[in-house]
Amino acid sequence: MCGRGRPHYSRSGDRRYNFTGDRRYFSQEDALAGLEVFDLSGRVAVVVGGTTGLGREIALGFAAAGADVVATSRRGSQVDAIATEIEALGRRTLRITSDVLDRNSIQRLHDAVIEGFGKVDILVNSAGTTRKMSTLDADEAEFSQIMETNLTGTLRACQIFGRSMVAAHYGRIINIASITAFRGFYQVAPYAASKSAVVSMTQTLAIELAETGVNVNALAPGVFPTDINVHMVEGTPRGNELKMRTPMHRFGKPHEIVGPAIFLASEAASFVTGEVIVVDGGFLASGVNC
Repeated sequence: MCGRGRPHYSRSGDRRYNFTGDRRYFSQEDALAGLEVFDLSGRVAVVVGGTTGLGREIALGFAAAGADVVATSRRGSQVDAIATEIEALGRRTLRITSDVLDRNSIQRLHDAVIEGFGKVDILVNSAGTTRKMSTLDADEAEFSQIMETNLTGTLRACQIFGRSMVAAHYGRIINIASITAFRGFYQVAPYAASKSAVVSMTQTLAIELAETGVNVNALAPGVFPTDINVHMVEGTPRGNELKMRTPMHRFGKPHEIVGPAIFLASEAASFVTGEVIVVDGGFLASGVNC
């Protein structure tokens, strides 16, 4: 039996409340006990594209929340650097590179994680690329390369890791989308198209897996300066306009993506699937800001 007013929580995802109905008995201790649903201890997370930018922040955030984390990308030096940081937080990891353009590479990553940890609970698909180009003059090869990385690369990881999650009757898949999936942005058609497709695929996969114990959701960041876009938004007319259109009148800070990611990875989101959480400082809600 739970303590008075205190929730009983189990890692299976089952949570039962035993409240008296009298708010006087809901103490600070009770409130803190509720934070257990955000604890990732004992979980194994893979962050594809997890060595730079928002993926790196998510990987370190998961480790700080208790998960063992494998952060991977194409560059061995970056993989080694983030692995060292994860280990410094007292978590286990693997040093393994991967390339979302190569299905065999993602399969090897999956197999190494299963061999090393026996399972995978959380998958984040954060690998991505962009390029500014006029839609009418876009080179088909460049357009296709962006789609192949951002969309098909995400599909590969979802398929390979998703099968193991379904077999285990548990999983959290988090795809990184973008606010460009919902608003027109100048000269980024391939990026916007790929992220719109990621949103659609996230929703479709979520309903296909809804009864398997695997939840599939997406994060849609607003403007966060990272390696792939900093040249377009820092100190540029485009960046100034984006700030003006954001009610908070600033860009996102990398750590501000971590909380929403932990939520979607945790038991707190056990009844959340097929959703896109927007983290944009109010950009999509914006009309007249003054």
